[in-house]
Amino acid sequence: MSTRNSQAAKNAARERIRAERERQKKQERTRRQLVVAAAVAGVLVVAAGIGFGIMKLTEPTGWEAAAEAKLVTPAHTQGKNGTEILIGDPKATQTLEVFEDVRCPACAGFEQSTGQELIKDIKEGRFKVRYTMYSFIDGLSGGEGSKNALSALGAALNVSPDAFLKFKTALYSVKNHPDEREDTYAKDSALLKVAAEVPELKGNKAFETAVTKGTYDRWAMEMTKLFGRKGVRGTPTFMHGDKKLVMDKIVPTQQMTQAQYNQQSLDNFKKMIDKEFGPAKAPGKGTGKDGGRGIAKGEKDPTGKN
Repeated sequence: MSTRNSQAAKNAARERIRAERERQKKQERTRRQLVVAAAVAGVLVVAAGIGFGIMKLTEPTGWEAAAEAKLVTPAHTQGKNGTEILIGDPKATQTLEVFEDVRCPACAGFEQSTGQELIKDIKEGRFKVRYTMYSFIDGLSGGEGSKNALSALGAALNVSPDAFLKFKTALYSVKNHPDEREDTYAKDSALLKVAAEVPELKGNKAFETAVTKGTYDRWAMEMTKLFGRKGVRGTPTFMHGDKKLVMDKIVPTQQMTQAQYNQQSLDNFKKMIDKEFGPAKAPGKGTGKDGGRGIAKGEKDPTGKN
């Protein structure tokens, strides 16, 4: 073999070795790029998963979500966000304001002993009544029964003011009203069971759907924002304009029966009303100067009206 041929063979071998090394380096770079890309993709997937998880955790649920839902106001309401529930003869010139919480035991006691007298005064046109419904017992005792019952009351009010009054009476009745520590009214089924006692609501599919779907949940949340209105932080409370009305206190005795207690409560309510509004007059003959809105002159009304 000539020296020239031997050298050519060596050069060719070196070239093959160099090409093989380049190929291996290229494969290694590709492999590393794929590993890095996969790792990055994994991080992105994990990050996306964490982000989605955080989003779900922070997404409002239940009554927090209701506070951000579309506002649907019941018929027969007025004022800002429909939070003014004014019931009675439009010709009545005076307005009594009543503040209640559905889970409130004292409110239940009032409604059981005196509620029908109040409704009688409304129907006779002695005054209109503006109801402001609270839900602070949900916060004090835990649960959501006050808010849920208030939403259902909105569904009843959408049917008619009479349906609202009858349903409220039934919710507060001795038969139905639970201990305030029991969150019975958080269950739609419990509310619908009570509603079946009201002719206008029994078998009323539109009402039942509004309750189960929470149509008026957002409205109930708007109502609860009125807590502290006119400085009222306890229930039941009665106001005429900016004046708080107070009934005489009852001092129970061991011999006093429930019927006697209820009668004294009724008598005290009548006394309070007569003192403030005067003896009952013919329907529509009230003499108040507040235009029937229960708002004292110069007082800011939270419903947005002056």
